[in-house]
Amino acid sequence: MEIGLDNRSATQLDLQYYRRLALFALSAEAAPESCELSVSFVEDDEMQALNRDYRSIDAPTDVLSFGIDDELLGDVVVSPAQARLHARDFSSSEAAEIDLLIVHGILHLLGYNHEDDAEAARMEARENLLLALWRQEEDRS
Repeated sequence: MEIGLDNRSATQLDLQYYRRLALFALSAEAAPESCELSVSFVEDDEMQALNRDYRSIDAPTDVLSFGIDDELLGDVVVSPAQARLHARDFSSSEAAEIDLLIVHGILHLLGYNHEDDAEAARMEARENLLLALWRQEEDRS
């Protein structure tokens, strides 16, 4: 599995940590060994432009996923600024929110969605499980 990371945001981030998280999520979901994934962290103006161009929503969002194909998988784009807002709104931490957004984006690339209540519940349960397992993994390191 190949993971590319790019931080175009003003937020200081531990890209190696996020590489490990992405590899963990992909492995836990039995993604093909040959898959390639890119994770980019961007400012809200870039996220808004992407959201407008690809979803016709002229506002920033927290995470976008762009699938390529089964082998290459695709791209996950995360807004740390939106993660900060979520952290405040949900009494969480920015780091925990970014972890969630990365896992959420990867699950979208692997076919999960939240188009209806049942699918949303399935996706949220999987996110919660993966993040709990990830925290256990990190605690052991």
